[in-house]
Amino acid sequence: MTHSEQHRPEIVVGLVATPPDHPARVAARLTAELADRLADRVDADVRWTVREGWGDVAPRRDGGVEALLDDAAQRRTDDRWDVAICLTDLPLHAGRVPLVAQTSARRRVAMVSLPALGPYQLRAARAAVPDLVSRLLADASDQRVSRAGRAPADIAGRVSAIDRVIGETDGELGYVASGLVGRVRLLAGMVRANRPGRALLGLSKLLVGAFGTAAFALTTDTIWQIGDALGGLRLVVIMVLGLSALVAWLIVAHDLWEKPDHETPAELARLFNLGTILTLALATTVSYLVLFTGTALVGALLIDTSVLEQTLQRPIGLTDYLTLAWITSSLATVGGAIGSGLENEETVRAAAYGYHPEPGGWRDERDAQPHRGR
Repeated sequence: MTHSEQHRPEIVVGLVATPPDHPARVAARLTAELADRLADRVDADVRWTVREGWGDVAPRRDGGVEALLDDAAQRRTDDRWDVAICLTDLPLHAGRVPLVAQTSARRRVAMVSLPALGPYQLRAARAAVPDLVSRLLADASDQRVSRAGRAPADIAGRVSAIDRVIGETDGELGYVASGLVGRVRLLAGMVRANRPGRALLGLSKLLVGAFGTAAFALTTDTIWQIGDALGGLRLVVIMVLGLSALVAWLIVAHDLWEKPDHETPAELARLFNLGTILTLALATTVSYLVLFTGTALVGALLIDTSVLEQTLQRPIGLTDYLTLAWITSSLATVGGAIGSGLENEETVRAAAYGYHPEPGGWRDERDAQPHRGR
């Protein structure tokens, strides 16, 4: 540290990720670059220090935003941070619209609900967090930051998810989304936070089982005749029914359905279940496309055109092979559901939105860094 840097005032900003799963990934990326962004956007004459840490593995569901702000405030006090920003994957509401962020002047903390930011959460968090820090410092009239730096920016202009600000009179500012568009963005953000790629990898045995079923079905001329007799509409219905049955089987077989109780409000349970359904639907759809592609290639290699023409009694083209792969893949997904019972329970459980595994690999700076002033 140079002599000039030693004489610059230091402001410590803490990033708390709760739970330490998807939010921790966002926090880790922000930690590496937030100091530079604060210097550019708030005050270049301040020495910004950024700390990161974990919140609870399973954050409180019944306390809403107030519980998150209280927990972040306690962490800020314990570690002697100047301000703290809590990143969470909990979907929150203010009234009947999604809550994107909230600042608390008396606690000197802010909260960001990552799902409400939509699918591009890191980019939106990069825009929102410096403005939230500026807002907190302005409300606290922190003299270490210049007056220009303490002027709160128009966060709604930087973050498309934010529609308006509420509660400006008591120092508890809520940044909320719009109605319909905000809800759609929230659901997309929940699927993003639930990491559908992890669910897709978790269904690898299911895909292998379905592919084995499809390969066997391709060797029977009965399936050729069924595919030729069915029209496009019925093929679509069979495909949708097969994928729906697979999603339902995964939810029931692995107990992924969230039930309301004293800790989980009914509205939150509905959102969790919708997030789980959408995540599994996306994962199984991608698996189906992989299965369809593989089945089409295997069918083209194994089934000679002349053999297929002799069975169907008409000329054969590319669309016939694709139709055969379509019906075979749809029926094979039902067989693949049986294979889903062989999946690793922990892997499949990760598709449930309300389930958070024990953290692994994330570093909490509580013990890694000395506390300021100690």
